[in-house]
Amino acid sequence: MTTREVVFPPKRQALYEKNRYSPAIRSNGFLFVSGQVGSLEDGSPQQGLKAQVRQAFENLNALLAEAGCSFDDVIDVTIFMVDPASTFEDVWSVVPDYWGGPPYPTLTAVGVTWLYGYDFEIKVIAKLP
Repeated sequence: MTTREVVFPPKRQALYEKNRYSPAIRSNGFLFVSGQVGSLEDGSPQQGLKAQVRQAFENLNALLAEAGCSFDDVIDVTIFMVDPASTFEDVWSVVPDYWGGPPYPTLTAVGVTWLYGYDFEIKVIAKLP
């Protein structure tokens, strides 16, 4: 049987318990990370699209660090954007600050109509060191 070890980001365990899901699972040498949004510590959205994207990456990086890895260990990325036709350029202007260099992870970008009050979400799979 595969074991699942939950990884919680610093200071945010209550938010995940309230919403009944694991922020990340360590299993078989991989880290599977639930979608991270641009939420502040209290769960409210960061204001402004670019600031929200930065906050989502900061939240992601804190979770990766808690698991003992970094974005350099990420092998697969899925991003969700509300109204990508009008937001993609703004979102993608922030990404290079966090993405690192080649070889880049795989990417799937999905346009959605609703993200629970957010405009951007990122979920990843990382290989644990």
